[in-house]
Amino acid sequence: MTHAAVVDALTAPFALSGRDLAFAYGEGQPIFEAVSLDVRPREIVALLGGSGCGKSSLLRVLAKLAEPTRGEVEFLGQPLTAPHPRAALVFQQPSLLPWLNVAGNVGFGLDFSHQPEIDRAALEARVREALEAVSLSGHDKLYPAQLSGGMAQRVALARALAREPQLLLADEPFSALDAITRAEMQTLLVELVHRWHTAALLVTHDIDEAILVADRILLMGRTQPTQPARVLHEWSVSIERPREDHAAEVTALRLDILAALHSLRHT
Repeated sequence: MTHAAVVDALTAPFALSGRDLAFAYGEGQPIFEAVSLDVRPREIVALLGGSGCGKSSLLRVLAKLAEPTRGEVEFLGQPLTAPHPRAALVFQQPSLLPWLNVAGNVGFGLDFSHQPEIDRAALEARVREALEAVSLSGHDKLYPAQLSGGMAQRVALARALAREPQLLLADEPFSALDAITRAEMQTLLVELVHRWHTAALLVTHDIDEAILVADRILLMGRTQPTQPARVLHEWSVSIERPREDHAAEVTALRLDILAALHSLRHT
């Protein structure tokens, strides 16, 4: 990233902000509390942590699919009170509709009443552009049963891009893929965020994925087993891309993150 791009990224208004967030199921013990975070346009923030620390629950709160017990969420500087049409989600499973072909899956939901009004020609143009972005042009007539796992996840990503999102929320979207396909999808995510000027929050439990993809890494966890989780550490990742070419820096950051995780487990 050039110096000018870095300055622009640092001075841009936040796409997503969460302030003093807490969440519990019913009257139970809070899963997390006192969580605050920000994500800028063209920035990828990775939310890292062990299983059960509340990463996915936090993502649902930030998407307004669940209500926090305390705290506020803002999208583009405005309070977020319901799921926003310019905020898209990608999950671990592609969740494609088997009776729709690739084009139908990518365009599904764009003409729903809560979405901005769009005519047929504009919808089809969005679908074409999204499929081109994920290198699936010419595959629009295929059905989900005809797709590999990597192709299906590309369709899920295209479906999100067709909404022209200003925020992409992704919950371990590549964890079910083989290593080669996963690496390709990680590279694609970075390219798309920068090309589409989208902000992205990526939930992952994979340290290497966080390092290779993110501009910042947040570590979520508990200092005591009975306490709610919090964001306990943050790292800015300034390693040049492609980061695979900078093994020493990647290894040093990985060891630092591992040390932080180790300290949590022995607190």
